[in-house]
Amino acid sequence: MLNKDITVSSAPHIRSGMKTRKIMYIVICSLLPAGMAGVYIFGLSSLKVILISIIACVLSEVIFLMLRNKDPKTVLDGSAILTGLLLAYNLPPEVPFWIPIVGGVVSIMLGKQIFGGLGHNIFNPALVGRAFLQISWPVYMTTWKNPRWALDAVSSATPLAREGSKSFTYMDLFLGNHGGCIGEVCVALLLVGAAILLFTNIISFHIPASFIGTVMFLIWVFGGKGFFRGDFMFHLLAGGLVLGAFFMATDYVTRPLTKKGKIIFGIGCGVLTVVIRLKGSYPEGVSYAILFMNAVVPLIDRYTKTKVYGT
Repeated sequence: MLNKDITVSSAPHIRSGMKTRKIMYIVICSLLPAGMAGVYIFGLSSLKVILISIIACVLSEVIFLMLRNKDPKTVLDGSAILTGLLLAYNLPPEVPFWIPIVGGVVSIMLGKQIFGGLGHNIFNPALVGRAFLQISWPVYMTTWKNPRWALDAVSSATPLAREGSKSFTYMDLFLGNHGGCIGEVCVALLLVGAAILLFTNIISFHIPASFIGTVMFLIWVFGGKGFFRGDFMFHLLAGGLVLGAFFMATDYVTRPLTKKGKIIFGIGCGVLTVVIRLKGSYPEGVSYAILFMNAVVPLIDRYTKTKVYGT
């Protein structure tokens, strides 16, 4: 007699109770402390950039879903909000209002919807938008604001652009007492968010550990005035390494599937970040390193896929 309780379906056969929407909103919540720190450090101009970026991404998502004859309510899954938040976190606090608008449209259009929407994109959408803005308007994207309590609160270079300067202590870098992008400056609260993601098993340690570990090791070996004299703590705390390693390189869609693949991916991101930071004309390399490795993910998955059971 046929058992009607048996269901035949395609893989995967083991499913998690964690839905896409829940994952997205947990990640958003984990990013909020760093965003609040950015608003506190740089003032309400940061909040304006964050809100405009999120609104631009959400509206762009709705419009393109309608153009593709898809249900616009899909925007409620939280992915567009997360893209807008991450894009804003990669922007200086006082960019013109149209910068996050253009970045939001590009992130959704070229970084996500053109590939077929969530789950089909090759590159991290927020980093696609950021790279487009960096190439198109480099002056706006490299004009930084000092913390609002600083004597000179107009503009300054980021710590990476002034490496070797004694004006930044490790504590300054850890707490965000310096110029930089809105969401990357306060490493302390980024680590709080990272701990939430690790504790809830939203992400694993493989990519962040291999990414950050590679950067610190290579900077220690090659980053100083001689071998094994590089200031790896400076490069850990300065720039967007922590934000990129925990919140963007770990993106479910654009990261490898296997543990071995994640480690290879993280090492590749770390190597490229160090090469760009030490030898490139632009002091930060995290975003471009992640985007380049996103393109290599299909090859990594192909050569690190798990062995078929029984063969």
